[in-house]
Amino acid sequence: MKAVILVGGEGIRLRPLTCNTTKAMVPILNMPFLEYLLRYLKEHGIKDVILAMSYLPDRIQERLGDGSELGVHLSYAVEKQPMGTGGAIKNAEVRLNEPFFVLNGDVLTGIDLTAMMSRHRKVKPRVSIALTPVDNPTIYGVVETDASDMVKRFVEKPGLEEVTTNMINAGIYIIEPSVLGYIPPSIPSMVERHLFPLLLEKGEPILSYPSDSYWIDIGTPEKYLKAHHDLLSGEASALAAYWNNFDQGVQMGGSCAIDPSAEIEGPVLIGEGCTVARWAVLKGPAVLGPRCEIDEGACVEGAVLWQDVKVGKRALLRNCIVAANCQIGEESQVLDNCVLGDNVVVGKNNKLAPEIKIWPDKRITSGTMSY
Repeated sequence: MKAVILVGGEGIRLRPLTCNTTKAMVPILNMPFLEYLLRYLKEHGIKDVILAMSYLPDRIQERLGDGSELGVHLSYAVEKQPMGTGGAIKNAEVRLNEPFFVLNGDVLTGIDLTAMMSRHRKVKPRVSIALTPVDNPTIYGVVETDASDMVKRFVEKPGLEEVTTNMINAGIYIIEPSVLGYIPPSIPSMVERHLFPLLLEKGEPILSYPSDSYWIDIGTPEKYLKAHHDLLSGEASALAAYWNNFDQGVQMGGSCAIDPSAEIEGPVLIGEGCTVARWAVLKGPAVLGPRCEIDEGACVEGAVLWQDVKVGKRALLRNCIVAANCQIGEESQVLDNCVLGDNVVVGKNNKLAPEIKIWPDKRITSGTMSY
């Protein structure tokens, strides 16, 4: 089986974390998200993978190469300009001669791809679409189906009075090569808005595959942080195998220096080469990327730190995201849902109020920052 992973987007919703990297390569539990996707596909026997790329393609190719280190075969379909989900698939058409999977490059899930393909082969539709339930379908596109799970209608962001189902498009498809002729060449298009509604108009059958497996779109900082909390706390326990069965305790990489007086309350993942000084406090669910330094009396609670972050004495980081090479000054605070891009320097005695976002390479010298 083959799969196309759509990783061409600029990750605008996830900024400032994606200013210097692609969304597909942001770390999840200290592993690039795309590596999780490849492990997930391999688990279901899918080892021939095409990456449909546009934004910063070299970053992915340099890291993953031909995929052999992960036990898969990677090839690349690079667009000269963004072509949308439909155009990205069309760009890979010459390599697609059998039913193939398509995955959005920002979906963390445990949906059973093997069972989905089995159902597709039995029913023989032109397209199968995985569906997942959500609490608030008004912010998504819902998919209406009949008693046989065949798709009847797509409704984009319905009002409350229009909601007939809480099942939404989960961003995983099986597509028959024969329908690629409906995608125009050299013109940007979206399968969700153009191809799938067109297929229904033409009377082509589309099968839904409803699943209640864990599912989250990591495409915003809030969801990115929630995904970490879910994985660490066990709410997404079915996915633990992709991270070597993280056990909700304290997991530590090699060459770490942890002072005996430091207080560490799991679930906490500590990357290799980290330093945690005396009287520091780590409270899970939290992640330290490789080579982080937590100084004396500092507290990191519910936060996700990328690599090479330095946290000064008695600083407080709570339920925030701090990207690579940031420096947090002594007695400063970075509070709930704050997001710091790469190389941000926060000086001494600052307080970053909830939900503020700081772009890369900024220096915060004094005062409380808030909206």
